[in-house]
Amino acid sequence: MIRGMPDELREETAVPPIPEVAPARSRRWPHPLVAALAGLVVGAGAVGVAWAASGSGSSAPKSFTLTGSVTLTGDNVPSGDTSEECTGFEGYADIAAGASVTVYDSAGKVVATGALGTGKPKSAACVFPMRVPSVPGGSKFYRVEVSHRGQITVTAAEAKAGEFGASLGD
Repeated sequence: MIRGMPDELREETAVPPIPEVAPARSRRWPHPLVAALAGLVVGAGAVGVAWAASGSGSSAPKSFTLTGSVTLTGDNVPSGDTSEECTGFEGYADIAAGASVTVYDSAGKVVATGALGTGKPKSAACVFPMRVPSVPGGSKFYRVEVSHRGQITVTAAEAKAGEFGASLGD
């Protein structure tokens, strides 16, 4: 009650009771090991996203397919253009569809292998298409060896553009 106030005002200005407040609960923090694991997962996820966005995380040049042709000339091939298949014989019997093609980088390391395709007669020669997939980029030049016939040097630009060409025969 408030002193010095008339009774009619006392009821109108009575102070409402203060509601009881529940005691504050203490916050329980996660165990440090749980927090560390959660941080590790979030960090690894962020690194993974950054790696994927950068295009694989590697700055190594992309690989390419080296293409070109090997032409066998001389008396060992049919004359004229025909639809027949042709192949080397006698001293050139190793020059045929499936013959190995080995690509070396500028350090002399074997970096890819492929094969000759089926030979087709053309103007008194036998022309074999050549294909070597997955040649890693980054070398200044490449050396290409067909069967055991020695290495031919080609610039990186020529190799990537499919401009390899070699000729064997008499």
